[in-house]
Amino acid sequence: QVQLVESGGGLVQTGGSLRLSCAASGRIYNYAMGWFRQAPGKEREFAAAISRDGGTTYYADSVKGRFTISRDNAKNTVYLQMNSLKPEDTAVYYCAATIKRSWSVVVTTRPEYEYWGQGTQVTVSS
Repeated sequence: QVQLVESGGGLVQTGGSLRLSCAASGRIYNYAMGWFRQAPGKEREFAAAISRDGGTTYYADSVKGRFTISRDNAKNTVYLQMNSLKPEDTAVYYCAATIKRSWSVVVTTRPEYEYWGQGTQVTVSS
């Protein structure tokens, strides 16, 4: 079992950048990781995912080209670099983890994730 703690959220102007971090309580090399987000009144949606070895990533169309997911297995941390932020990116961002045998698989659907963090708020002002 792994516990996840997100950090790095905050208030930023349109066009600005933020870097979210997700620190795990244990080793994450067994886990495929992902970031989801939930805006007020909306369902939690997929944003980005990364494989166990970091060699495969996948993004939602809404963030592709602006967000970058990465991981440092030695530090048991996953990151989400967010650039060119827009007001529609305003949401609570959640880190998620799921055990995978394959080193190269990414997971993009919410039900497949077993572990979740508590979330960090990102607010983009216009």
